[in-house]
Amino acid sequence: MKTKTAQSYTATIVVDKTPPQAFKAIINISRWWSEEIEGDTEKLNDEFFYHYKDVHLSKMKLVELVPNKKVVWLVLDNYFKFTKDKSEWKGTKLVFDIAEKGGKTEIKFTHHGLVPQYECYDICREAWTFYITESLKQLVTTGKGQPNAKLKSGFDAKLVEKWKLDTEPGAVVEKPKPGNKKSNDYTTAILIDQTPKQAFKAINNVTGWWTENTKGKNLKLKDEFTVTFGETFMTMQVVEFVSDTKVVWLVTDCYKHWLKGNKTEWTGTKLSFEISSKGKKTQVAFKHIGLIPKLECFGGCANAWGEYIQQSLLQLITTGKGQPTPKEKSSKAKK
Repeated sequence: MKTKTAQSYTATIVVDKTPPQAFKAIINISRWWSEEIEGDTEKLNDEFFYHYKDVHLSKMKLVELVPNKKVVWLVLDNYFKFTKDKSEWKGTKLVFDIAEKGGKTEIKFTHHGLVPQYECYDICREAWTFYITESLKQLVTTGKGQPNAKLKSGFDAKLVEKWKLDTEPGAVVEKPKPGNKKSNDYTTAILIDQTPKQAFKAINNVTGWWTENTKGKNLKLKDEFTVTFGETFMTMQVVEFVSDTKVVWLVTDCYKHWLKGNKTEWTGTKLSFEISSKGKKTQVAFKHIGLIPKLECFGGCANAWGEYIQQSLLQLITTGKGQPTPKEKSSKAKK
């Protein structure tokens, strides 16, 4: 059985096996998705690479693992040969929810962030439908799936190795060029049918997609505002404001209570939104300048940005309703 939500792609299968059997099959990716898998895929924080011929290259990380119940992979970086935006998928999540239903086991797969606005959506939807509803289901029920076979040719070996060495979570993925050193700053992007004007208006409506716990204004140059999440807060100033084209916020003060080390890691970093036309569509390219892998908060912050940009902001622009953090009765933020 397959379904498609209003946004992210979803497919569900029901098998006459136990949750442990389903869980074991899911994390054994090379037996239902592709034999072109490099790296470990079974423990929390495991990272692996996937590639198909010279068409698709992806780097993923296991960010959530609840034995026999849930598996979540975050797409750290991605390259598609056939799309204008070569990095579609980056920042999205592959989620498997496992549950016992009437003596059988239900596996619900959701590719959070794989939405109809993506150029690759139709092709990726068809591929996932096969891999989940046929290959994975067969692996669970019969012990033999239908993964892509390991190929002798495909991506140039040197290109793959360079991509693996140079790429950090959030880097823009493209074929390496002489003198083109990739940035380690976190980046992600969304492609929509709405106008640049609509995208710009939504981005500046922070309470509509990021958090309802916001004080101050951010609608003109030099405006300042503060967002809070319990004891965590970030104060920002608008340092670039080009209508319907670009907005940049500089983090002037910050406190993240959950960090063990420097609780002000974001201070001095910038949040940049660049809006551009891509054919008949609009692209919003987000970059958190200064949010790099060596920071303690990188993993958690990258996960959060993936959800806020790829889901909440996207939904605010396309449907008029985002998924911001709800308003708290009292703020515990402190300096």
